[in-house]
Amino acid sequence: MLAILKKEINSFFTSSIAYLVIGIFLLVNGLFLWVFNNELNILNAGFADLTSFFYFTPWLLLFLVPAITMKTFSYEFQTGTIEILKTKPITNSQIILGKFFAVVLLIMIAIIPTFTYVYSINQLGNPIGNIDYGSTIGSYIGLFLLSSSFASIGIFTSSISKNQIAAFLTGALITFFFFFGFDALADSFGNSSYIIKLFGMNAHFKSISRGVLDSRDVFYFISIIVFFLFLTKQKLMNE
Repeated sequence: MLAILKKEINSFFTSSIAYLVIGIFLLVNGLFLWVFNNELNILNAGFADLTSFFYFTPWLLLFLVPAITMKTFSYEFQTGTIEILKTKPITNSQIILGKFFAVVLLIMIAIIPTFTYVYSINQLGNPIGNIDYGSTIGSYIGLFLLSSSFASIGIFTSSISKNQIAAFLTGALITFFFFFGFDALADSFGNSSYIIKLFGMNAHFKSISRGVLDSRDVFYFISIIVFFLFLTKQKLMNE
């Protein structure tokens, strides 16, 4: 698994993928949260917190993560290198997990520089240090679990198509549905709306973002990750 992880990370950084993803992520976040005069601008909020960042970032990752994962298996199928991988002394599970953790690691590398936002908000608070660290830490944990779930979906959609664009569009569509689709469906129902929202990622992400780490929310995200990685394994076994 470690060999696959190293191979994927090297692939990301020897091409333009890693630099584009990290650059776009930080540039777009920086512009919308600190430069552009809009409702997301942290400086216009009037209070020291990162609510805008944790609201905006999932929507950005919803497109960036499928862009990272679209190549993971599609390229292997397209070039035939998947057959070479299968001849190596590694299992399908190790191949999948190696690619999954490589994508998650790249996302984490992109997110780590945003810790400077926490320091900035800490300094901007009145008094200095007037920031809800519990909520902030919870939100970062939620962001990690959310992006990991996006990664598992993206890897699955990459395994079902040799076309990278098709893999990207399918991945973005499924992640969008899981993140926002259930909320939209819930608006059409009455008393059952809360239960329907619990099937979506957004409700669990918001719950963790309050600073309370509920085992039910963690279990939900782990279940999503395991489910889509399992589907990916089944697809590889049938190749």
